Amino acid sequence: MSGWRLASAVSNAEGLGLIGGGSMRPELFREHIQKCKNTTNKPFGVNIPLLYPYAEEQIQIAVDEGVKIVFSSAGSPKKYTSFLKEKGITVVHVVANLKFALKSQEAGVDAIVAEGFEAGGHNGFEELTTMTLIPEVAENIDIPLIAAGGIGTGRGMLAAMALGADGVQMGSRFVATEESSAHSFFKTRILEAKAGDTELMLKKYVPVRLLNNDFAEKIRLLQNRGASKEELLNALGKDRARKGMFEGDMQEGELEIGQISAQINEILPVSQVIENIIDEFIKAKNSLQNI
Repeated sequence: MSGWRLASAVSNAEGLGLIGGGSMRPELFREHIQKCKNTTNKPFGVNIPLLYPYAEEQIQIAVDEGVKIVFSSAGSPKKYTSFLKEKGITVVHVVANLKFALKSQEAGVDAIVAEGFEAGGHNGFEELTTMTLIPEVAENIDIPLIAAGGIGTGRGMLAAMALGADGVQMGSRFVATEESSAHSFFKTRILEAKAGDTELMLKKYVPVRLLNNDFAEKIRLLQNRGASKEELLNALGKDRARKGMFEGDMQEGELEIGQISAQINEILPVSQVIENIIDEFIKAKNSLQNI
């Protein structure tokens, strides 16, 4: 969902926009970086899942295009961190537990994103909540910590910082924005989501949080009868996420979104979303100081 339009809008609104490389082939990835450079003069970054087949090509494209910030995920940061830092690039790695936070720090990353299992998309195996994960990681690392997972409001941001985070990363809240490249059907479905409408699935293989639909029900039934990894992967097929989130198939597509979706009630411009979050953050902080 985070193409150049969304990334540049976030950066122009004083956030740090990220282009999500996980759904892009190399040349499309390059195109999005170039368009982002043409639409913002503010810092922006890219997110590259290291287990993605095109990860190495995307790393080189980021270097060639002068990207200054790379968020890596879904793999070991050891392979590329030194290479990227030699190029003057800031490296941030996404983890779901303390063990990998410490390994990432040892690998030399500049900051860590610790993501609780409330998050949408791919998740950790341990199912650690953000409230449990953030203080544990904060107490054991010496580099900046960014909290993610179930955060989409100013109050959520304040809570994450009270737990020890230096900043927050939000994904699901920005899917339902005007600049998001998600299909309009998916955005509307997010507005309709209620508490409990998402579920963490494929826990034994590639944990992913999905919004309930016919496809999710098929996966649930397969899991309940003890389907093999091969059966589950066959059910997933190819481009299932694109079919749902980008092409708008609300029944047979894979709809990745976090638990915060139950609190998203309107589609707004990115600038308004960020303004609302900051306003709520300040009000919540002030109210606590008056207690």
